[in-house]
Amino acid sequence: MKTSWRSASLVASAVGVLALTTACGQESGTSASSQNVGATAQAGSIGGVGSGTGYTGGVGTGTGTSASPTAEAGAGAQGSVAGELAISTNTELGNILTDAKGMTLYRFDQDTAEPPKSNCDGDCATTWPPVSADDVSAGDGIDKSLLGEVTRSDGTKQLTVDGWPAYYYAKDANPGDTTGQGVGNKWFALAPDGKKAKAESASTGLSVRNDPNLGQIVVDKNGMTVYRFLKDKAWPKPVSNCNDACREKWPVVDPVDFADTKGIQEKGYMNFTRSDGDKQQTINCFPIYTFSGDKAPGDINGQGVGGQWYAVSPKGELVGAPKQ
Repeated sequence: MKTSWRSASLVASAVGVLALTTACGQESGTSASSQNVGATAQAGSIGGVGSGTGYTGGVGTGTGTSASPTAEAGAGAQGSVAGELAISTNTELGNILTDAKGMTLYRFDQDTAEPPKSNCDGDCATTWPPVSADDVSAGDGIDKSLLGEVTRSDGTKQLTVDGWPAYYYAKDANPGDTTGQGVGNKWFALAPDGKKAKAESASTGLSVRNDPNLGQIVVDKNGMTVYRFLKDKAWPKPVSNCNDACREKWPVVDPVDFADTKGIQEKGYMNFTRSDGDKQQTINCFPIYTFSGDKAPGDINGQGVGGQWYAVSPKGELVGAPKQ
C-alpha cells in the first residue's frame, strides 16, 4: 500500500466513553515517559542481543502492502538513521509515524511504556530492527516532548514515542509499506501520539441481526457475530480473562461510540482498559469479542465453544448458554 505524504498538525483523538451505570466503573490509562531526546541523542548500533519474545517473524495478514521482502530492505532498515520523523496519511490507518525516508515505525504489545522497556532482542530484533535514538528530530505536527529514548539490553539507545520503543519491520520493502501492521496481533504502526494505528472500520458500528437459530444477536460493522466469555467479569468493573493466545483467537471489540450502534441497550454500554493496556467495548458491562473462526457474516462458529463462549443479545445477555 502506498501512502500520500503531508505534514499535518497532530490531532489527538479520544474515544468517547459512556459510563451509564454505577454497577461497573471505568479505568483510565496513564501517560508514560522516557528520557527526552529533543533533537538528538547518543546511541550506538541498533542490533539487539539475547532471546526474542513472541516476535512473530512472519508477514501478517493485516493492513499493508504485500510487497515482496528483500535482503536490501531489511538491511536498509537496520542500517539507516531515522532523522526527522514525519506524519504520513495512510488510506486505511490514518496518520502514522515514518522516518525521514518514509519507512513506517512500529510498536510491540509485549514492550512497556511506563517504564519504557524493549522486550524484542535477538532474532526478534533482526525481524523488527530497533529505531536508533541517534539524530532523531520531530518534524511538522509531531510533539517533540513525546520523543525519548530507552537503553536496550545491549547498551544501545532506542527511540521511544510516548514511552513506547519504536521499530522498523524488515519486510517493509518501500516507503509507505505497512506490512507489519497486525503481525501476530502484537505489532502495530505507531500513530503520532504513540498509540496504535488502527483501521477506522475496526472501531465503528454495532447492530443487531436476527439469526434463524439464535434469535436476536449483536454483530459488528462487518456483520460478524459478537461473543461473550463466561470467565470474564462485569462487576464491580469489567475484567477480561482472555489474553495472549486466547485474544488472538477471540479478537476484542474495540471501543464503539454509542451513536454508531443500532438496537443495543444503552445501560452499561462502556469501554474499559484491559490488563494489556488496550481499550475494549462492553455491553451491559461485559467485555465483547469476535471469533477468528467466523469467516463470513452470519457465521456462528464460536457459539458454545468450550462451553465458555456464547453470542450476545442486545441487552448484553448470553444467548443459548446453559442456565447458571
